[in-house]
Amino acid sequence: MKIDKKLLFFIILAVTGLFFYAGKLFPQNSCMTRIEARMVKGESLAGLIEAGEEVKIDFGFYNCNEIRREDIVIYNFLGNPDPIIKIIKGLPGDKFNFQQSGDYWQLLINEEIVRNSFGEPYRFNESSYNLLNLYIKDYSGVIPSETYLILGNLSNGSLDSSRFGLVDKGEILGRVVK
Repeated sequence: MKIDKKLLFFIILAVTGLFFYAGKLFPQNSCMTRIEARMVKGESLAGLIEAGEEVKIDFGFYNCNEIRREDIVIYNFLGNPDPIIKIIKGLPGDKFNFQQSGDYWQLLINEEIVRNSFGEPYRFNESSYNLLNLYIKDYSGVIPSETYLILGNLSNGSLDSSRFGLVDKGEILGRVVK
């Protein structure tokens, strides 16, 4: 049986177009992740994850998954050669504010005092309060879209949002899966 070259070309073109169109309707899953083991270097998550402990990180997890409160994440902190590990405490849309307690400030998210894994309220000094209060003034006390508040597990602070402010979702590299 002989097939006309023009008909064969038309069939190939039609099938190729169909696959192209189907690709537009049903795009490829771009949720590729990779799991890596890393050694924790700092003390900021003491009580949850200790320095020297090995954790598994699911890099790219948040490309297709929602960031949730209390997730332990890896954050690309500029100026640091290694990403830092922190806890998501504030989500986009959360209302946040401070209340003074003696010589320090306590963070409130959705009118609840934010606490670490030991149940201790975080204690913010004047400098941390002033930094985060800028966001409260600029965004009317609401964490903006695609922006998060990340903290360590130490009630007196660590290298976290108390020192560098709210963080962009694009700088959160992955989720710790232990």
